[in-house]
Amino acid sequence: MKNMGLSRLVLVDPLDFPSGDAVARASGATDVLEAAQVVGTLEEALVGCSLVLGTSARDRRIPWPLLDPRECGVAACEQSMQGGEVALVFGREYAGLTNEELQRCQFHVHIPSDPEFSSLNLAAAVQVLAYEVRMAWLAAQNKPTKTAKLETTAILNAQPVTADELESFYAHLEQALVEIGFLDPAKPRHLMSRLRRLYGRSGISKLEMNILRGILTETVKAARGEHHKQGETDV
Repeated sequence: MKNMGLSRLVLVDPLDFPSGDAVARASGATDVLEAAQVVGTLEEALVGCSLVLGTSARDRRIPWPLLDPRECGVAACEQSMQGGEVALVFGREYAGLTNEELQRCQFHVHIPSDPEFSSLNLAAAVQVLAYEVRMAWLAAQNKPTKTAKLETTAILNAQPVTADELESFYAHLEQALVEIGFLDPAKPRHLMSRLRRLYGRSGISKLEMNILRGILTETVKAARGEHHKQGETDV
């Protein structure tokens, strides 16, 4: 991380921290370890993040928007330069990220290693993505054109939602779908996973999220037979 200019490390429920072994291996980068934030869950780690990129070494049952490391670096830098917080999520050394954890990510990142020997250890995977982020950042140091500046202003005004806001929306969406009878909680199948994929890749803004939440609220009211007075809700 420090080689590539990254400093913010968040550890989710680490087995051993602080760790003497980690300090010994840090070799001059102990400041990154000392400043590390420790949280109990992935959800806590992602609070405030508007772009979440999760590493995945294998195909999943439900296809997810997929980036290669170079595309990951570009996406991370673009989001960061627009004022958003970006999370690169890595799993356990021995097992990677679970399906549930990967569903917390808008995009999956796959390192296209040789299929005959595809396994990368965690440190190598971090180095590959950190390198691509740095290369994208260096490329972005050139002054943007006028068109690019206008596009950046428009994106800034859009204010993308954060990971925790998305999780709150998904909970609201699931509750509404159950209430209107569209989702059977006893037989959910993969409906919520597919909806996560749909909304996760959409780049929803805070304004758009308010509209969606308002629609869900009014849908549930209608399903309950509650009357809505015209003009009560303006989004």
